[in-house]
Amino acid sequence: MFDTVLIANRGEIACRVIRSCRALGIRTVVVYSEADADAQHVRQADEAHCIGGPRPADSYLRGEAIIEVARRTGAQAIHPGYGFLSENADFAEAVEDAGIVFIGPKAASMRKMGSKAGAKELMQAAGVPVVPGYTGEDQAPARLQAEADRIGYPLMIKAAHGGGGKGMRIVRASAGFAAALESCQREARNAFGRDRVLLERYVESPRHIEIQIFGDAHGRMVHLNERECSAQRRYQKVLEESPSPFLTPALRHAMGEAAVLAGRAIDYVNAGTVEFIVAPDGGFYFMEINTRLQVEHPVTELVTGLDLVAWQLAIAAGEPLPLAQEAIAQRGHAIEVRLYAEDPEAGFLPGSGRLERLRLPAPDAHVRIDSGVVEGDTVTIFYDPMIAKLIVHDADRPRALARLRAALAACDIVGPKSNIGFLERLARHPAVVGATIDTGYLDRHLDEFMPAADIDADLAAAAAVVRLLEQERLAQRVAAASNEPDSPWATADGWRLGHRGGRSLALLHGERRIAVRAHGAAGTYRLTVEDRETTVEGARLDGDALSLRIDGVGRRMRVAAEPHRLVVHDGRRRLQVEPVPLYRHEEAGAGAGDDRVVAPMPGRVVVVRVAPGDAVAAGDEVAVIEAMKMELSLKASRAGTVAEVRAGVGDFVEADAVLVALEAE
Repeated sequence: MFDTVLIANRGEIACRVIRSCRALGIRTVVVYSEADADAQHVRQADEAHCIGGPRPADSYLRGEAIIEVARRTGAQAIHPGYGFLSENADFAEAVEDAGIVFIGPKAASMRKMGSKAGAKELMQAAGVPVVPGYTGEDQAPARLQAEADRIGYPLMIKAAHGGGGKGMRIVRASAGFAAALESCQREARNAFGRDRVLLERYVESPRHIEIQIFGDAHGRMVHLNERECSAQRRYQKVLEESPSPFLTPALRHAMGEAAVLAGRAIDYVNAGTVEFIVAPDGGFYFMEINTRLQVEHPVTELVTGLDLVAWQLAIAAGEPLPLAQEAIAQRGHAIEVRLYAEDPEAGFLPGSGRLERLRLPAPDAHVRIDSGVVEGDTVTIFYDPMIAKLIVHDADRPRALARLRAALAACDIVGPKSNIGFLERLARHPAVVGATIDTGYLDRHLDEFMPAADIDADLAAAAAVVRLLEQERLAQRVAAASNEPDSPWATADGWRLGHRGGRSLALLHGERRIAVRAHGAAGTYRLTVEDRETTVEGARLDGDALSLRIDGVGRRMRVAAEPHRLVVHDGRRRLQVEPVPLYRHEEAGAGAGDDRVVAPMPGRVVVVRVAPGDAVAAGDEVAVIEAMKMELSLKASRAGTVAEVRAGVGDFVEADAVLVALEAE
């Protein structure tokens, strides 16, 4: 086994590899960018070296710099994690040429899979089922249009190099093909440096099921069963589970055999994932082989009881596979979701900023947390905005879903916006609970996963009660410190001569102001929340737990209370409010007006479609920026004439920077 391993990655996956190395007594070295000087992978590794600026091209994609650090530190092997250089055959080859072991497949195998087009042709020749399409080298737009018309619609355009949902477009009619091709090629060029595409028939309502494979240098190959990743938004996985609730034993066996056949076709060594698209009738088709460890590998670890990183290290060191196919167990059910710094209500706009508060459930036999940040760390604009992976395991799927809901309820993030509420709704949605979700469901029905327009009255009442109890506790402390601690005038709890007086509160939920009028004290109140009257009895706040009776029904809720923020959670839903003064002046004209198109976040301008004097209609795309590996389309909010264009292609712009200004109406 190796003495020292260099990890050529960052964040969660670097921390994950460090854990397995430490358990095996292996010393770890990491590289980092200037933006990651205080990152957790830097703090957790035995040694860390800065290799450049914050942009990936200036640091984590600098293969020669990474190899040089490995040489200087005596690292015998390099683990690439996922992303960055993990599927770069040239880097793998350069590592081997330097006399260092690359913890992954050989460069020759990667090259066979590096092109989706070549991989598809190879798999077809090996007898693995593939989707009809075009994988040719002739990339002339006219040829691609003709091939698309031949294959028929709906059709998928896919970047031939790369992955992660980037460079993919669905086209449903011939007329929309050219524009989709241009966008797909541009995104592929920016993400992967190459713009070759392939075309394939789009399978309606498909499942995405992948098989984990492992091969060793002694010719052995096994699979570790499947993961279902059908819950996706814009081709990005949002929930992964194992085993798949869709597969029959016969289909599971057939797909496992096909995955092993695919691995053998390219002489695969180490960890890989064979991805299949599965039609409603059970027909399955090869998509690609990811020649690396997957983000969702923990679900396989929990159902098999295996450490896949430890397997990777052992195989890279020349050891045989630890287990034969028949010895690989599958126990219980595991589910993974990813907590991101993003705003689902703003089109899942990635966020950044300091994690002022990060509360995650305590890990135990049923809950696992894989994260690369802790409270106080910063989610930067330069990399993927994932905060943590939350993985749960239990005896069966219903129990695992219950574990997931409880774990999500225990999460609380202050700083950048997060997708916790979205994931909670996802975990309770009938399409997930009933295991009927397909890869396009979220995009077709996204409104079903957004928060309801109406505020839950009981949650609003509970939030008001928390504020009332806090006010009373403060009043009691003030009274205890006064000259007359027993005087009713010393406790500002609404007491009046002969009765308990009324108190008024105001809570802000997003842009909505919730007015509350309360009579009573000490946990017993008559509330008017907006227009609804509610009786509260027996309210008691004990740490982060609120117990009370609302209109005679006993309730228990989780509370996260801070001076300027309050969250209440009843185990199914959460409500976040901001206590505000009873009367608050609202500034007029805040934010960008209709006359300006602004950058919603920091990013690089990749397209400008207008010039001064151009006429635009409401909804016309005027520019495109690239941020956090995504392209964001910026559109005019009204019809008008362009007065100014303040940014050009290649410019880096800050959040809220005005890119295009329209002439005033």
